[in-house]
Amino acid sequence: MTGQRELAIVSLYPRDMNIYGDRGNVLALTRRAREHGYAPRVTEVNPGDALPEVVDIVIGGGGQDSGQGRVAKDLSARAGEIRALAGDGTPMLMVCGLYQLFGHRFITHTGDELVGIGVLDVETRGGGERMIGNIVLDSDEFGEIIGYENHSGNTTLGPGSRPLGRVIQGAGNNPEDGVEGARTGNVIGSYLHGSLLPKNPALSDFLVGEAARRRYGDFDPVAPVGETVMRARESAKRRPR
Repeated sequence: MTGQRELAIVSLYPRDMNIYGDRGNVLALTRRAREHGYAPRVTEVNPGDALPEVVDIVIGGGGQDSGQGRVAKDLSARAGEIRALAGDGTPMLMVCGLYQLFGHRFITHTGDELVGIGVLDVETRGGGERMIGNIVLDSDEFGEIIGYENHSGNTTLGPGSRPLGRVIQGAGNNPEDGVEGARTGNVIGSYLHGSLLPKNPALSDFLVGEAARRRYGDFDPVAPVGETVMRARESAKRRPR
């Protein structure tokens, strides 16, 4: 890695928010960054840990309601730092549980309220229907996005966020709206596990590219999409829900 430009990646709450293989997103992101010629440095931040001085990308996953409860208080305490990073253009990807907590609030199916940090203009309520299976989206920016959803939260978007994509196959944010995920600035929230980034290098390239431009002023993508990735995408699309 001598002479390579570093990218500082924060893996947010991996101890509690790492369900359905969400840690694979960090592995895929670091590999993609290396393929583009950068030297990724990953710092795991769990409750009570300080954020590193330099943060180029923040990535987080999902967990059970109990895991969300454990991290919600800590997330609230560092809300100012995270909102400042988001406002400055730091790219972030939050999946499922942390997607919900990056919104305004999550009301569980038992009526408990977990207050979010409002980086994304979304609100979530636990529902009685579980939305499970392979999901395909159409995105104006990222093309076709493929993942796996497993959630009972019903998320609705306010005017401050736009959807990540339109649902082609699957449920998405809720059974009615026909869209999935949320985007505010360079912050993306999504219910797509699977893991998301191994099958969607365009999203990894967005995170790496925005981080590189923000820190170094430029980004020259050099890594092609491999045949294995394309086969994995096609296989997931063919599988029934």
